[in-house]
Amino acid sequence: MTTSPQAFSDSRSTVSAEIKQLLQARSSAQGLKNLYTELMRKANPQKIAIRTLQGLNYSYHDLAAASARMAHYIASLGLKQGSRVAARVEKSPEALMLYLACLRSGMVFLPLNTGYQSEELRYFFNDAKPGLVVCDPSALSWIKPLAEASGCSYVETLGSDITGSLLDKSAPFADDFSTIACGPDALAAILYTSGTTGRSKGAMLTHANLASNALVLHHAWRWQEDDVLIHALPIFHVHGLFVAIHGALWAGAQMVWMSKFDPAAVIKEAATATVLMGVPTFYVRLVESGLLSAKGVKNMRLFISGSAPLLAETHQAFTKLTGHAILERYGMSETVMLTSNPYDGDRRAGTVGFALPSVELRLVDDQGHSISVTPGQESAIGGVQVRGPNVFVGYWNMPEKTKEEFAPGGWFKTGDMGQFAADGYLVLVGRSKDLIISGGYNVYPKEIELLLDDQPEVYESAVIGLSHPDFGEAVAAVVVPDPPESAVKMGSQDEAQLLSRLRSMIASFKLPKRLFFLQELPRNAMGKVQKNLLREQFSSTFKS
Repeated sequence: MTTSPQAFSDSRSTVSAEIKQLLQARSSAQGLKNLYTELMRKANPQKIAIRTLQGLNYSYHDLAAASARMAHYIASLGLKQGSRVAARVEKSPEALMLYLACLRSGMVFLPLNTGYQSEELRYFFNDAKPGLVVCDPSALSWIKPLAEASGCSYVETLGSDITGSLLDKSAPFADDFSTIACGPDALAAILYTSGTTGRSKGAMLTHANLASNALVLHHAWRWQEDDVLIHALPIFHVHGLFVAIHGALWAGAQMVWMSKFDPAAVIKEAATATVLMGVPTFYVRLVESGLLSAKGVKNMRLFISGSAPLLAETHQAFTKLTGHAILERYGMSETVMLTSNPYDGDRRAGTVGFALPSVELRLVDDQGHSISVTPGQESAIGGVQVRGPNVFVGYWNMPEKTKEEFAPGGWFKTGDMGQFAADGYLVLVGRSKDLIISGGYNVYPKEIELLLDDQPEVYESAVIGLSHPDFGEAVAAVVVPDPPESAVKMGSQDEAQLLSRLRSMIASFKLPKRLFFLQELPRNAMGKVQKNLLREQFSSTFKS
């Protein structure tokens, strides 16, 4: 079942026709040549594209010229079209220029979370085999050896303060570049995401995947050239890079660039801005700031939340304070955006709205059969499957895993469980994949369990997600010590020591916020750990 409210139906035929036009290059010489040209097609060269809180302004001409110089430099390295460029850099306008340069030069952009540490990066480099790695200058001493060990010949630096060897080496080149016509099926980016094993998977997204979704969201969320987006998200994942930035660039709009989220700064900028995209944590902190008012955000037209569930209480409190209903949507690394609450109409708390134009969505039972839906009646719960031009083409170096994740007919198995409300709104009720989403970041328990189990005082462990008022879900770990009977003696000091050791091994967003010690883990008759019982046992941990 694919549903769409009246707010979307008005633009559906236009969107579908335009998407078809963009994708014509699949079978002819016309249509989409490169995502960069689509993103910049409405750009007024003299208009400010990015304004930073430090008082720096970057025009659309600046974005084009700087990305051209970087594209020239990347091309001078002699890398083959489709080579990967890995970037573990702090958020900056120059980091965005690097992404645009990769699109222009036919490279595949590989954004990496700035919290990733050595073992994580070692895996990504060995798997993706990047031709160029770009990192923050402060991390060069330990990232360069990892990159070189994977066979990468070029390692450059890029700082958030307009410094780095990448800028120095790009400076002599011309500020215009003939963007390569690589075609809609060419890879634009690889995003590593968690999966049903402990091994991260690289979701391959094409120029057409990203262009089609940007176009759909442009219509669905009514982007305009005079919009001003408050951009306080990181730019190493779908939300901050492909949804927020693509939205602003496609419309030729302006972004207010924040290196990190700060409630007071956001509320100050909201006086003149029009759009904010955020994770639930943003809205929790805005509500708690005591600074929100309807008068203060009267210029704003749209607040969007995603990447994790937003509590209904937060949704209602925000509306009461501002008069604005937050628009929740649903997407993932493999698909970009899939559904959205309507722009016009009821933005219902606890739901993710309707399938976006061009996106087909269905629920299936345990046998993979489509669940029938009767208008006016609530559907049964089923696995969410989707297909459309936005759906990725597969996992890097994992053909068998790719095949496993698609059902006949090209339907992608999202791993989420959902239900249609009587009026068609999609409600996500859980995840079939054992995934935790904390503060908008995906955390796969197996990775943390493997590290915990390798510690000398740990016999076994189970990592779970617990409801958290700020992060949506918090990572927690239940540990059986070695020997198990010593669990009764374990206390806060043991917890602190183990967490301190883990802190140097994994990104901070993966680090458990609590450790619990038990003599044994609950198991069913087949020996599988019953994490649902653990979640119930410790469910009140982060409740006030």
